[in-house]
Amino acid sequence: MSQVLNLWKKTSALPLIGTRVFSVAFAQKAPYFATIRPRFTVIEPNRAELVIRKRRGVHNHIKTVHAIALCNGLEAAMGALAEATIPADKRWIPKGMDISYTAKADSDITCIAETDAVQWASDDPDLPVRVKGVREDGTVVIEGVIRLWVTPKPPRI
Repeated sequence: MSQVLNLWKKTSALPLIGTRVFSVAFAQKAPYFATIRPRFTVIEPNRAELVIRKRRGVHNHIKTVHAIALCNGLEAAMGALAEATIPADKRWIPKGMDISYTAKADSDITCIAETDAVQWASDDPDLPVRVKGVREDGTVVIEGVIRLWVTPKPPRI
């Protein structure tokens, strides 16, 4: 089991503070993610979800959640999914993002990343991760694909 998935299982089981502990630890590993204060709610192979609270620190000029904050949330969700899913003999790096903004992000936003198990078994190094951000009323405000480059880990010397 991956370190991320193992940490999620241990911390999310703690009453009241578990998901918060994990979210802070995750954001410390990649400090830029701390700017959105992600609150992870689901981490499992092939799926990760987190919430970005609508607060002043992520607002744009019209007081909705800024587009780049949304992308940051999608990338954090994708990273957690990738770490929880990737086979032990492979490594990944993001290589691109294609995103459409489809509605105003005027509430808290749930960022979701999804893959299918068969994608990780493929020899094709190009792996698309489906991502979307959803308002509290269920409206999709951002959606697209983050493309990963997945390759075998080099042998240890």
